[in-house]
Amino acid sequence: MLDAALPMGVSGEELDIRSDGAVLRGRLVRPRGTPRAALVLHGATGAPARFYRGFADWAARERDLAVLTYDYRDFGASLRRPMRGSKATLADWGRLDQAAALAALARTCPGTELWVLGHSVGGLWMGWHAGMERVTRAITIGAGLTHVTDHPWRYQWKARVFWSPPVRALAAAAGYLPGKLVGLGADLPRGVYEDWRRWCTTRGWHLSDVGRTLSLPEAGRFRGRLRMIAVADDDLVPPAAVWRARALFPEAMKEQKVLRPADFGLASIGHIPPFTRRNAVLWPAILD
Repeated sequence: MLDAALPMGVSGEELDIRSDGAVLRGRLVRPRGTPRAALVLHGATGAPARFYRGFADWAARERDLAVLTYDYRDFGASLRRPMRGSKATLADWGRLDQAAALAALARTCPGTELWVLGHSVGGLWMGWHAGMERVTRAITIGAGLTHVTDHPWRYQWKARVFWSPPVRALAAAAGYLPGKLVGLGADLPRGVYEDWRRWCTTRGWHLSDVGRTLSLPEAGRFRGRLRMIAVADDDLVPPAAVWRARALFPEAMKEQKVLRPADFGLASIGHIPPFTRRNAVLWPAILD
């Protein structure tokens, strides 16, 4: 299905992506001419694909990229049943859905150079994705192995409340996490919240489950260029946690970059806001 709400010079379509029994809703935008690369954008936990629409359209129009955005299983536009009945986990989103989206992009844009952009949790699973050996460039932003003690004190109390037994009990009683009630905004499947909670309160984040519920990632799958971006005032994933994730990509050609608000004439940036339209001044620094 064609997408009519697109800027001049960009064409697009909606598509379904099959992922291990689930069907994900995606949106592919293309530049007017031949794309110089095709990029899949793996989003942050709780950020629906529509949140990245402005960035995707800009990247297609201004940087000649074909860009695939999508929602993880049982979330956003991919929610096809009551969330209360969802069995989705954050591990499913990272291992299965991100890999399926990359494979769908490769099929849809054959012969085109493949790029990956991972925001937050979207940048932590590439070692589990078959097909990463074909990716020539990857960018992560705000993607780190974060422990609750990494947060500055001004945010840490909020995180500890979010992971507290009462919020966990609320998710158990509702059958999902009611996001608006706890200040997140978007609802989450209960299994996604449980994985997220466990990893943020355990050293090593998801690596703490390797050998139990997770296989060992194949770190050598990606040997291309990797730009790891931290945001100086990111309370959720501070720069130290981002640099800790370097160990996930031992074979990549790594570059580190810090976005500082003052460098862009901004009062603040934070964790989620880099992809808002009002912060479009940041987009060239992310992608170029």
